[in-house]
Amino acid sequence: MLALYWGCLITGVLFAVVTVIFGDLLSNMLDGMLDFMSGEHLHALQPMVWISGLTVLGGAGILLEYYSGLRGISVLVLSVLCAVVVSVIVYFFYVKPMENSENSIGFSMQDLTGMIGEVNVPIPEAGFGEVIVKAGAGYTNQIAASFDGVEIEAGERVVIVEVKEHVLYVARLDKT
Repeated sequence: MLALYWGCLITGVLFAVVTVIFGDLLSNMLDGMLDFMSGEHLHALQPMVWISGLTVLGGAGILLEYYSGLRGISVLVLSVLCAVVVSVIVYFFYVKPMENSENSIGFSMQDLTGMIGEVNVPIPEAGFGEVIVKAGAGYTNQIAASFDGVEIEAGERVVIVEVKEHVLYVARLDKT
């Protein structure tokens, strides 16, 4: 059994070292051939979860064999229990929060239609200015023109009516 525990521990440590050092390199070389291992379809079985469990199984087995009076099946049961506990902790306190924290700063210009922004650079009647709009996880400055053909001063709130050729056509939100 000791050989099994050492095998689990070494496998987990090697997997961690290889993914940290060579993860991006291997991913680019294999060009997504190992995407099935990402675990996106089975959230609780992501490599981070099961490899950490495998590593803990090996480590706990070795420690229990050397430092406790237990032998055989009782060491295996306790090691599996430790592995399950650590895997659950890794999943709920690391993997799940990281999945929920993913934000993208990418956006489509068409997604800005209907959003509210603020004029940064005044927009003349027949020219271009600039508006700042919240898009995704941040803010973006975009070229804007008046939809109604009226001058819009800096600091005014506007609504984006349409987007044509990467220009936001805006109208005043609060008419005074």
